[in-house]
Amino acid sequence: MFLKILRLLSCFALILVHVYPVLAQNRVIEGKVIDSSSNSPLPGVTVRIAGTKTGTATDVNGVFRLTLTAGARELIFSSIDYATQTVAIANQSTLSIKLAPLSRDLKGVEVVSVGYGTINRREVSSAITHVRAEDLKSVAANNPLMSLQGKVAGLTVSNTSTADPNSSPSIQLRGVSSRSAGLGPLYVINGVPGGNIDNINQNDIESIDVLKGGAASAIYGTRGSNGVIIITTRKGSGDSRMVYSGYVSMDRLTMKPDVLTAEEFRKYRVGATPAQGIDYGGNTDWMKSVTREPAYAQKHTLQISGGTARDNYFASADYRNANGIDLRASKKEYGARLNLNHTSKEDVYTVSFNVAPRYMKTSNADQGNFNNALTLNPTLPIYDSTGYRYINTGFFSNNPVENARLIKSQAEIKQLDMSGSFRVNITRNLNSMVTISNIRSSYKNLFFSPSTLTTIVHAGQVTKTNYASQEQQDNDQRNLEWTINYALNLNRNHFKFLGGYSYSYFNYQQFAANNYDFPFDTFLWNNLGSGTWNGGDKGNGQSAVSSTQNDSRLAAFFGRINYDYDNKYILTVSLRHEGSSKFGRNNKWGSFPAVSAAWRISDEDFLKDKISWLNDLKLRADYGVTGNQDFGNYLSLLLYGGYGYFPFNGTTYQVYGPSQNINPNLGWEKSINFNVGLDFDLLNSRLSGSVNYYVRTNKDLLGYYNVPLPPNPQSQTFTNVGTMKNTGLEIQLNGAVVRSNDFTYNVSLAGALNNNKFVSFSNKLYQGAPFQDVAGLPSPGSPGNIQRLQEGHRIGDFYMLKSAGVNENGALLAYKKDGTIVPANQTNADDKQFVGNGLPKFTGSLGNTFRYKNWDLNIFFRGNFGYKLFNMQAFYVGTPATQSDANTLKSAYDPKSKYAKLTSSSTTSLASDYFLESGSFVKIDNVSLGYGREVNSKYLHAFRVYASASNLHTFTSFKGGDPDLYPVNGLTPGVQGNLNFYPATIQLLGGLQVTF
Repeated sequence: MFLKILRLLSCFALILVHVYPVLAQNRVIEGKVIDSSSNSPLPGVTVRIAGTKTGTATDVNGVFRLTLTAGARELIFSSIDYATQTVAIANQSTLSIKLAPLSRDLKGVEVVSVGYGTINRREVSSAITHVRAEDLKSVAANNPLMSLQGKVAGLTVSNTSTADPNSSPSIQLRGVSSRSAGLGPLYVINGVPGGNIDNINQNDIESIDVLKGGAASAIYGTRGSNGVIIITTRKGSGDSRMVYSGYVSMDRLTMKPDVLTAEEFRKYRVGATPAQGIDYGGNTDWMKSVTREPAYAQKHTLQISGGTARDNYFASADYRNANGIDLRASKKEYGARLNLNHTSKEDVYTVSFNVAPRYMKTSNADQGNFNNALTLNPTLPIYDSTGYRYINTGFFSNNPVENARLIKSQAEIKQLDMSGSFRVNITRNLNSMVTISNIRSSYKNLFFSPSTLTTIVHAGQVTKTNYASQEQQDNDQRNLEWTINYALNLNRNHFKFLGGYSYSYFNYQQFAANNYDFPFDTFLWNNLGSGTWNGGDKGNGQSAVSSTQNDSRLAAFFGRINYDYDNKYILTVSLRHEGSSKFGRNNKWGSFPAVSAAWRISDEDFLKDKISWLNDLKLRADYGVTGNQDFGNYLSLLLYGGYGYFPFNGTTYQVYGPSQNINPNLGWEKSINFNVGLDFDLLNSRLSGSVNYYVRTNKDLLGYYNVPLPPNPQSQTFTNVGTMKNTGLEIQLNGAVVRSNDFTYNVSLAGALNNNKFVSFSNKLYQGAPFQDVAGLPSPGSPGNIQRLQEGHRIGDFYMLKSAGVNENGALLAYKKDGTIVPANQTNADDKQFVGNGLPKFTGSLGNTFRYKNWDLNIFFRGNFGYKLFNMQAFYVGTPATQSDANTLKSAYDPKSKYAKLTSSSTTSLASDYFLESGSFVKIDNVSLGYGREVNSKYLHAFRVYASASNLHTFTSFKGGDPDLYPVNGLTPGVQGNLNFYPATIQLLGGLQVTF
């Protein structure tokens, strides 16, 4: 018996001898990888057994699990933008690894926002430009995107009245994309689409990501056709701190029109034969009289942030008070922002809350007063013995100083952005998040014109004297976003899956009321019922009150897959299936697919570690379909509207009838985008950048088309017709020219070429004319339209008479259709031809940043090239033939000026390319100098003082003022749609930032 037991134990021992090495070599090791500076988990880190190809990658929580092979002695941890770390292993079963980020000077740690998430900059496979807060320009502007002007290739930020504190810029990405729908991009603020762009304090911005490629913006479906701008605001960190930022700015006129003084007016206009003006005995500089110069502004921001990696907060409050360069314009605003984040102890869930209220009180500019001041007879005095001088001459026949002082146009604006999100980590690599948001804005518009205006008094009016109105507009947007993210790592194969649902509800309400003939001017707009014109004892006017309400809904299901193999081959595929209540019943839903791919060539064995000057090289290509549903509600429905009033048997009835045709096939505009790009990083990151070439075809353009009567109740239907195409080349470069311990010099370059054309105005069902005349010039005179949109032509083509000089009588000569030359007043519409284009062929900027110890200097140049502008100043007030008793530019009587030759009034109102000039310019756009340093004190940690100047000087041959004040966005680039002579200014700014 004993021998049997001994034999059994011997066999068992022999088995253990052979099995133990197998068990030992197959043991499992687990661990977590975090960022050494922020202690945040790092997903996607490659964990490889040294000397083998066996490995895994960390999940979304930075956790990994790996079965060790025989002889495993070391693990290698590597990730893009982090220093590779080799760790020896003995008998450990768990590891905690901290990876150190690479130096920021090497542009290693950049996280780029994409739709519904963020990715590492080097993982991007579409055309996206990332701008950090410190790269934005220091400007005192109403809209934070003015600080982005010139920073992103292909993005044009245009503002024709920058010195108006209530003005907003026109934003356009990669050219015009529509005829009748919106042209601006979609704004996504802290992950919430459709946020209030005016409710952003520039000091609160952490970064801005511009999604230019169709594959990137297609995740937003019907709202992504014009690109997407994602703004991320600051959040709390582990360090508690308080930061004060403030500035004072001053605007002064520059490049203002140089008009005749009173003495010069008497000499050239009154003394002309025949006389072109009347001497009223005064001596007035009307431009100076309607200008508030200098115009001051101030802004103050206080930010408090702190917490831990699990619980953090960021709060800010700001105040701004700004005056416009004209007498009436001003703005006061008060804003705040609060971001709260909480993560549970075991990383099970994260809760975030954001709220941003803002209140603004504005006095609106009367931009027409500059037009009046420019054209008024300078011998007219502002005042006479009765008060303000009554003026009934000139282009506009009123006293602009009186208008600016007595007419009131104000607004009260309230905005509130709120969002809350709840994220739960279901497993180590599976999480889900729900975000609910509400975006609200309220506008109360107030207007009052008193009975004491000289135009009322001298007309002897006894009714409709004083006038007041109020208007209330309310916008309400409610969003629900639900996303699910899943990450899967199979050795070198890395997958990220996104699925989601989105719902948005939009509601607009408006109410307005007005009246005349109030007993007291002091009532302003506060007692509309006391007026006697509308209602009261008169019972006049059916437009005394008005109101409207409309809404729309947007719902979508979307998904995306991000895949990369060994961080080398990157593929992204997405699809959004979206429906909108704006569309016709046969076309409510649409699908928006996208695909993008990237190849990190520099990681290939034939290049890696073999070319010392090549740090990173990535080739990208993407394709995506996006839509545009930025048009009015209910345009697909048969609507009924009022057809006036009908008396019957002593009772007045309002008559209703069909006011709009039904269109069950109305759908979104479709944008088909293709982009190919190259990202590179050379010479140890001394030179980096990207190049993009794109083709965007916009199909099913929205517009009104003629239809037969009957069967249609109206002669036009709003429908999808037409095709437009944009192509372009963009380049973005960053260079570290000098990089030493005490001194650095960095250069940034952004440039874009854009070309477009209208392909077609018609389709099989709707046949439109092959062209459309646009860009109508205002009175006086009847100049008509000066641009034409035509199939096969570029947007912005000037279509007018081709000039042939000036004859001996001072009349404009022009070519007829057959080539003969005649006085311009002997031509007709058939003699017009294409004579130039108002769309810049190239836009570019050059930034220079110098740092010496604690000093920094930034010099930023910006310019547009290769286009024409119609010189509005020369056309209306730049020739001796200008309307009688109106002032002119001094150049009208300068023999060296070609416009001085036009002395005949017979051709005054005829537009021709005689008034086209090159709009090309280079501008010293912004110069800033600052000094900052850290302070070793328990009360004060750091401070920075700085000064900046904007629009310092413009190099141009254009004679009509600052060419930057002419719009280059939209369907009529190169033309001011009205007599808008709102002047350009130089802005000087001094600021202080203190960290406590």
